[in-house]
Amino acid sequence: MTPVFLIAAAAMIAVALAFVLLPLLRRGRAAGRARGPFILGLALALVLPAATLGLYALVGTPRALDPAAYRPAPMNLDDAVASLRAKLEQTPDDLQGWLLLGQAYASMQRPADARDAFAHALKLAPDNPDVMVAYAETDSLARPDHRIEGETLALLRRAVAAEPNHQRGLWLLGIGEFQAGRFADAAATWKRLQPLLPAGSKVASAVAGQIALAEARAAGKPEAEAERAAARITAAAAAAGPRLTVQVRLDPALASKVAPDDTLFVYAHAPSGPPMPLAVARLRAADLPATVTLTDGMGMVPQLTLSSVPQVLVAARISKSGQATPQAGDLEAEPAQVDVKTRTPVALLIDRARP
Repeated sequence: MTPVFLIAAAAMIAVALAFVLLPLLRRGRAAGRARGPFILGLALALVLPAATLGLYALVGTPRALDPAAYRPAPMNLDDAVASLRAKLEQTPDDLQGWLLLGQAYASMQRPADARDAFAHALKLAPDNPDVMVAYAETDSLARPDHRIEGETLALLRRAVAAEPNHQRGLWLLGIGEFQAGRFADAAATWKRLQPLLPAGSKVASAVAGQIALAEARAAGKPEAEAERAAARITAAAAAAGPRLTVQVRLDPALASKVAPDDTLFVYAHAPSGPPMPLAVARLRAADLPATVTLTDGMGMVPQLTLSSVPQVLVAARISKSGQATPQAGDLEAEPAQVDVKTRTPVALLIDRARP
């Protein structure tokens, strides 16, 4: 695979994750539930890039990327997944194949299909903690209420018993205990997770907030008061980091090419290094002109935040199709490189179409 392909693939995955994570966060907050769905998405963010690239290496057409040789166009992700699924029908005992299929379905926002694939893997490796947690995670994502209960909760208990330092397993187990009203148990489980996380990271702050929430509920405090206590902790962590104010406008000459429900992405990424966004916001084109504040709390993975680099490229794009992956014909602005500590608003003008 060429570097160009790797960069493009990673960027596609990263922006697609933004399409998943932000709606999950909004839905969890609106329903007054624990912020489990957002962290579920973060956990997926740690495995999806490797899964997608691995899937492409298995059933894709890497040689087609060589401009010196004529080859048919490489498979897209849908075709690659369909090909892998067909292969697994012929080789149903292929554990790695089922795991790869589950991870690919998760990256495509198809949690029910991902759960089915991980269920096949679980039959082949019933004592594997990673497989148990992957199944529990996608089962929660596939459910409208995102609850973790019954056999799924028991599966998580088995997973963390087998691997006491399994971070995703501990987090999900705590969510299940919290949802069941066992707040003291949830706090205790998350306290086991806390020392395993990078100090000062977004996930560490989120876990600290959830512990405060669980302890307040265990002490009998009203839900609203407990939520406020947790929010103070997470808000203090976010306020301590960078806050990039981005002002986005649309060139009037392009107004006729934009519908109100088109999707507007505003994001920042490192000028060099991993192309994954360090912070991303998703709005509607109808919100233009828009002012957005990008913070560490809007990143994709704990290690990649605005605070992790001295400068970023800030960009904006309107997706006509509603897809998070950049498409030909999308409207975009010229990126602006700024210091992450700047408090001067960054002005972006969407004035060109993506070729």
